[in-house]
Parts: sequence; C-alpha cells; structure tokens
Amino acid sequence: MSHTRKLNIKASGIIALAVMCSRVLGLVREVVFNALFGTSAMGIFLIAFRAPNLLRDLFAEGALSISFITVFSKTLETEGEQSAWDLASKMLTLVTVSMSIISVIGVIFAKPIISVLAPGFSAADMTATIYLTQIMFPFILLVSLAALVMGLLNSKDVFGMPALASSFFNIGSILGGLGCGWLMDPHFGPKALTGLAIGTLIGGLFQLCIQFPSLRRIGFKFRLDFNWRDTKVREILILTLPAIIAASTVQINVLINSSFASFVGKEAVTWLNSAFRLMQLPIGIFGVAVATITLPVISRLAVSEKHRFGPTLAKALRFAIFLTLPAAVGLWFFALPIISLIYEHGKFLSLDASQTAFALQFYALGLVAYSCIKVLSPGFYAINRKWIPMLVSFAMIFLNIVMNYSFIFHWHLGHKGLALSTSISALTNFIILYILMAQLHTLETKRFFGHLIRCSLASAALAMTCILSLDYATALLTNSSFWIRLTSLSLSIIFALGIYLVSSYLLRVEETKDLIRFLSIKFQKTIPEVEKLH
Repeated sequence: MSHTRKLNIKASGIIALAVMCSRVLGLVREVVFNALFGTSAMGIFLIAFRAPNLLRDLFAEGALSISFITVFSKTLETEGEQSAWDLASKMLTLVTVSMSIISVIGVIFAKPIISVLAPGFSAADMTATIYLTQIMFPFILLVSLAALVMGLLNSKDVFGMPALASSFFNIGSILGGLGCGWLMDPHFGPKALTGLAIGTLIGGLFQLCIQFPSLRRIGFKFRLDFNWRDTKVREILILTLPAIIAASTVQINVLINSSFASFVGKEAVTWLNSAFRLMQLPIGIFGVAVATITLPVISRLAVSEKHRFGPTLAKALRFAIFLTLPAAVGLWFFALPIISLIYEHGKFLSLDASQTAFALQFYALGLVAYSCIKVLSPGFYAINRKWIPMLVSFAMIFLNIVMNYSFIFHWHLGHKGLALSTSISALTNFIILYILMAQLHTLETKRFFGHLIRCSLASAALAMTCILSLDYATALLTNSSFWIRLTSLSLSIIFALGIYLVSSYLLRVEETKDLIRFLSIKFQKTIPEVEKLH
C-alpha cells in the first residue's frame, strides 16, 4: 500500500512537471512564431491547423487514448502480456489505416472545411489556408499513434518519456518550422508558412518516435493485425463514443469563435489564440489541480459516504474561487504589461499587444467560472449523472452562437465580443450546473456566498494595489529594457498577491489557513492525510 502510494505520488509529480514543461514550450513556440511572422500570417496558420488539431483533441489525446488505456490495462491484468500486446497491435493497425483515410479525406475536402472555419477570409487568404491545411492533415495520424503508444507505456508504469512526448512535439515544430521556413524564405514572409506547416509534421513525428526506445524496453513488438472484429477492439470503440460527445462541445465552441473571428480579420484569430493560451495557465494550475485532487475523493464518497459528498465538493469550489478570483483580477489590470512582456517582439507589434490584452481582459471575466466548472462537472460523473453537463454544454453552444452574432454584427465589439461571449457562456454554464447539483446534494450555499463576498473584498484590495502599481510604476512597466519590465511586473504581482493573502487572512477566509497549513506541510516534506481534504 505504501509503495503504491509513493509510486502514484512520484508519477503524478513527473506528469505535472512534464505538462508544465509542455505548456511553457508551447508558449515559447507561439511567442517565437508570432514575432517572426506577425499576427496576420499567424492567423492564416492557426485556422489551417484548426481542423487537424480538432481531430487530435477529440480522438487522439482525448477519447481514444482514455478508452484504449482502460481496456488495455484490464486485458493486461486479466489475460497477461501477450493478449495485451495482441490488442495493441490490432489498435495500432486500425488507427494507422483509419487515420490515413481521414488524412486523405481532409486533404481532398480541405476547401469546404476551411470555407466553414473561415468564411470571412479573402480569396487569397482562403487559398493559402487551404494549402497549409492539406500539408498538416497527416498530423492526425502521427499524433493518434503517439497517443496510443503513450497509453500503452503508462499501462506498463512507464511515465517519464510519454509525459515528455508533447514537449518534443513543441521542440520539433519549433526547430523544424524555423529551419524549413528559413529555407523557403529567410525573411520569414508568407512563403515561410509552408515551412511552419512542415514543422508541425516534424513535431508530430518527434512526439511518436521519441517513445519507441521505451516500447522496445518493455518488450513490445508491433505486427500488423487486421482482426478488428475482436470484442476488445469493439469495447474500445464503444467507450470512445461518449467521450467524443463530452469533448466535442468545447471544440465546437472553439470552431465557432474562429469562424466569427475570420469576419473581424485574420489578426483577430491570433489575438484571441494568444490571449486564451495565457488564460489556460491559471485554469491548468488552479482549476485542473483542484479538480484532480477532488475527483478521486468525491468518487469514493459518492459510493461509501454520500452525506459527505456535497460538503466536500462545496469545499473544492470555495478553494477554486479563493485561488482563481485574484488571478482573474490580476489578469484584468496587468493584461497589457503581461502581454507586452511575453509577446511584443519582432513582428508582434504594440497594436497587437493592446488588442490581445483586450481579449485577455474579457477572457479573465470567465476565469473563475471556467475553474469551477472543472471542479463541478466531474461531480455529476461521480454520481452517474453524466448527461447533465453534456446537455448544459450543448445549450451553451447555442447561447455562444447567438451572442457571437450579436456582439460582432450588431454591437460591433470585434474580437473583444468573442472573448466576452465565451466568458458569459462559462458563467451561465457554471450557474446552471451549480443549481442542478444543489438540488441533488447540499453545497452549503449560504457559506458559499459568504466565502465569495469575503474573497471579493480581498480581491478589491488586490485591485487597488494593481491600480497603484500601474499609476506609480508606469515608467518601469513600460521601460524599453525587458529585464526592468520583468522585474517590476514580477514585484508588482508578488506585492499584490501578498495584499490579497493578508486581506483574506484578516477577513477570516478559511482557505487562507488551509493554504498556509498545506504549504507548511509541503515545506516539511510530509504527506497530508486524505481527511484534510474533507
């Protein structure tokens, strides 16, 4: 028991570090490409990459990998290695054939696909986007195989290299994209975008091939196997369907926003994409982290101690608000200094920085709701009400379309309207899920609102600190020296965060003491007891 627990903690640490490494490299990749190509050219590239990337999110790194790991692990446990290897060969053969066919279809039908994704593009931009899409569509084959290999290795308790594989995608796409782009146009003009597309394929190949040595070490030898009528293959495909439905709502909203953004201009696609990438950092660090800690606990309580399910979920929601509300306020006030510091290099101009900062501010309005949804949605799965969050998400797609149309064509808010509609949809989604869950289990609503008010007051103190920093440190925050800007912004954020924590402590926000206790325990290198989560 002790050994297993330590193994899981070690594996979780490895995966967490690898995910952080991948996100940082992804940010570096985006900053470099934006600086070299500019927002206009990158808007074309991002739309071209949208279709194969959508398929990756739905199939490769989402539904298919989860269902494969589930069945493969069970086969490994009950029937031994040889049966598991046979299943892996069947699935790898099936994925190779099916994704090759999908890639060919994508190449052939790239024109109607891009017509849907970017109806506002000019004829010249549409032609360029179609061409890049045709180059990148085989990416789905490479990344699908990489995801299956990753699942296979994880099932054999190999975590390090599979977790780092996505980092090698970023490394491969950066080096390959820059190298091929430079060969085609040393000045990185529009022609060099072709090199960027080729670099994406190189990155996908890196992500797959870097895992091959680990496959050999565990003894797996691939062989073609076309026996797809196998019951376990069928089981994997059946498990994949509901996962695709669950994941599709988010991806559909991404496509809808991209489609409306094309009417604003191809630069708007880049502004929104860059802003949302930064938004994903606090969501990943705080929202996903709290959800990851909470899910196994509430899953057990849903079976064994149902009376503790609601209070435990409520505590997780309060903790998510405690962490993300100051992040949202900080992003609103420091949006321009942050964007300017990270992105404003080369062809990414001050105008691009200001427009991206506007998008980040409006995305920040939905940050708390996004994070709470990450915590609340799994709760419905734990009590076997999985269709509720799916149906609510589909309703939000309709709401998002209506708001996008209104904000773009009637209120003329431009790309800011698209970010705002995303935040409003997230807030509405959370409110509906909260009301529905509160009818099933007690969420200590009175305590929830009291906590929200106290955190809001503490965040108001943080907001005043941000305003003072912007007023009195403007010269430092806008200095021509990168290092002066970095130092002044870092000190401003640290000071504002300190004010928030002190204010929270004085306002008796319970989570402040929990956080201090948690950090103290971590500092002493001891493992907190599970009961403290309750």
